[in-house]
Amino acid sequence: MAAADRIVVGGRSLRFSNPDKVLYPSTGTTKRDVLEYVLRASGPLIAHAGGRPVTRKRWVEGVGTEQKPGQVFFQKTLERGAPDWIQTVELQHSTGPKQYPVLSEPAALAWMAQMGALELHVPQWRMLDGDRQNPDRLVLDLDPGEGADLDDCAQVALWVRELLEDIGLHPVPLTSGSKGLHMYARLDGTVTSEQASEVAHQLARSLEAMHPELIVSDMKKSLRTGKVLLDWSQNSGSKTTVAPYSLRGRLLPTVAAPRTWDEIEAGGLQQLEYTEVLERLERDGDLIASLDPPPDRLAKYRGMRSAHRTPEPVPAEPPTSTDGRSWVVQKHQASRLHYDFRLEQDGVLVSWAVPKGLPSTPKQNRLGVQTEDHPLEYGSFEGTIPKGEYGAGTVQIWDAGTYELEKWRDDEVIATLHGRPDGGLGGDPYRFALIRTDADKRQWLVHRMKEQDAERDARLKGYAPSKAAEAREAQGEAGDADVDAEADTAQAAPPKRRLGKQLGSGRSKGDRVTDLRPMLASLSDASAIDDEREWSFEVKWDGWRVIVERSGTTVRLLSRNGRDLSGAFPDLVEAVPAAVATDAVLDGEIVILKRGAADFEALQDRGGLSGRQAARAAKATPATIMLFDLLEEEGERLLDERLDDRQSRLDALVHESARVKISKPLRGSLERILEVTAERGLEGVMAKRHDSRYRPGRRSDDWRKLKHQQMEEVVVIGWLEGNGSLAGTVGSLVLARPGEGGRLQYAGRVGSGFSGADRDRLRDQLRPRRTTPAVDGVPADVVKKVRWVRAAVGEVEHAERTTSGALRHPVWRGLRADKTVADLAV
Repeated sequence: MAAADRIVVGGRSLRFSNPDKVLYPSTGTTKRDVLEYVLRASGPLIAHAGGRPVTRKRWVEGVGTEQKPGQVFFQKTLERGAPDWIQTVELQHSTGPKQYPVLSEPAALAWMAQMGALELHVPQWRMLDGDRQNPDRLVLDLDPGEGADLDDCAQVALWVRELLEDIGLHPVPLTSGSKGLHMYARLDGTVTSEQASEVAHQLARSLEAMHPELIVSDMKKSLRTGKVLLDWSQNSGSKTTVAPYSLRGRLLPTVAAPRTWDEIEAGGLQQLEYTEVLERLERDGDLIASLDPPPDRLAKYRGMRSAHRTPEPVPAEPPTSTDGRSWVVQKHQASRLHYDFRLEQDGVLVSWAVPKGLPSTPKQNRLGVQTEDHPLEYGSFEGTIPKGEYGAGTVQIWDAGTYELEKWRDDEVIATLHGRPDGGLGGDPYRFALIRTDADKRQWLVHRMKEQDAERDARLKGYAPSKAAEAREAQGEAGDADVDAEADTAQAAPPKRRLGKQLGSGRSKGDRVTDLRPMLASLSDASAIDDEREWSFEVKWDGWRVIVERSGTTVRLLSRNGRDLSGAFPDLVEAVPAAVATDAVLDGEIVILKRGAADFEALQDRGGLSGRQAARAAKATPATIMLFDLLEEEGERLLDERLDDRQSRLDALVHESARVKISKPLRGSLERILEVTAERGLEGVMAKRHDSRYRPGRRSDDWRKLKHQQMEEVVVIGWLEGNGSLAGTVGSLVLARPGEGGRLQYAGRVGSGFSGADRDRLRDQLRPRRTTPAVDGVPADVVKKVRWVRAAVGEVEHAERTTSGALRHPVWRGLRADKTVADLAV
């Protein structure tokens, strides 16, 4: 790289000068090293600082040395000469409005690195559509005074954690990169900055009163010797805190770095340098991802509509991330006729209003104005929006289908549409580009990328629909008018097979329900595997175990205890017949895959649904079934065949698809397999003897589960109401486990791992009971406040068991609707 070269980041070209300038003399860390760090850490940096005005501390000539510190510049507003693509927000000052930069893409981080901005400071609130929101997180800064150290801060952090969890907040810790610790807790956006500051101040004073020997809440330096300042003031709306994952302008290139609670408890903490943080990110991912989840992209959509007044879909929950590639063009006869062009991207339909429709030739360019993101359900919406409502008028689907993506950037999208044979595009591929021309006005240019079939061009000219589409449109406009049957026969697509109905969960004559139940594995560890040559190793999927039965015209998904889950997973019921062409009984696991790993929480959200809700969820968050054993084929039972032989027949029988896959044996040594699956965030490994026979419903040492995480199935026996913002809903669940003589033994409480929706859902799902259950060891203070419920099975992750049998640091993972309390005694 030359002394002043240009670099390209995310399609942005920017000047990057003096890359070899040393910014941290003590380690020789250069400007180029800083650039590499912020780009590699750009994902979590933007996740936790995005949407917030960024104040920068700049060391243009480096941080210097202890004897000669470098000069620091404190920069709030956007510098003159900054690139025009840097997003900004306007904040009012006593001298008038000021523009602040906002992190929205990695190129903005690269530009800040070019400007020598090492520290990035942000408030605890975000901007949304030009308006300042209430704070979405609470922060406490644990700053050791002279004579105190990082271990003292860790002790205070544990006390803070206990108090915050008592009021329903679940903090995450970071070493600040300077001297102490930061603690953040997610807020629901219902309290103001002033209210958050008051809560933090009261908490600090309470802890000071409880532990005066170590904690001080007053800023006076004279009071801080040998103590830890519990600084609550950064919750003020006018204050900022160094952003998580930001570098610090210290002698060493340290970072405000997330830590685990195990590290806090163990003590011996040190501040982490940027190279260590990158290694941890690659190994562990973002440890505080739950602190700042992606913003609700449908908030604006919901704010413009009322589910009680419009037939449009108005989902109550934020969208779930997807990797689907659906698209739709809807003809919208509102105050003026226009066409709405929508592309599925990350769980929503990104939308543009295109007044004249898609261009029919490359010589035409059409204006598109980006509108609010729409829910995926809108892709199938047709109907009339009532007068007086936003977008009042008639909506009809002009064409829809899937697309192949070539490029998706903030300012450019290139893709090829594949539509319906009877749609407006006539079924021909349509390659296009969307190019942003004015970010402030949200204006884009829609361009057709290349010449296509001349007949198609003629048909598209003037944005005319195909004959079949015209016939369908005429039918809608003319009510009972006849449609040209010959045109329909010639142009319309053949009716789509409705496999979900033809091969559904209902019985037909000749169908039967299998009596087979899943074979169970014993919990073990790698040291118990003596000769690896005798074993087959597979991924242990974090999902719901099912027996899959195709019998006649029926597909069933049966849980471990025989419960029929077919209604909750219509996408799998529809997918199985194409993958399994004959009558068969198979063993597998239902999962929802995200980045190659199973998302157990997303699976929980689907498990209790049925009917239309299940169909909508199947589209938004499709499930996958991982098949790993074949138990019966065309009436022939295979239970006594070797595992290897059963899996060979499974490979020959199943035709894999996006929804139905085979969980194939893993290659390599067990040590390497465990290492790789842990790195990928998978739950663990299944070890099965090559010659093992299938033993339905029985646990066997021939199958062993080797888990990376310590998880346990527990019995939920009650719940305690939360405090503060959690009043009226679940603050924590009371847990038990099977004990001797059939009685239950108290196993502690779990109050972390829930979203707000989880808490409300559990309150409604758990069925109350009037009598006290037979449980040994429940503390008196819990008995006084508990709301007893009928026993249900759940799953938690935990650090270990205490000597009393309680779980240490449990984290909730979800209810196990596929299991009963009796299953836990097996």
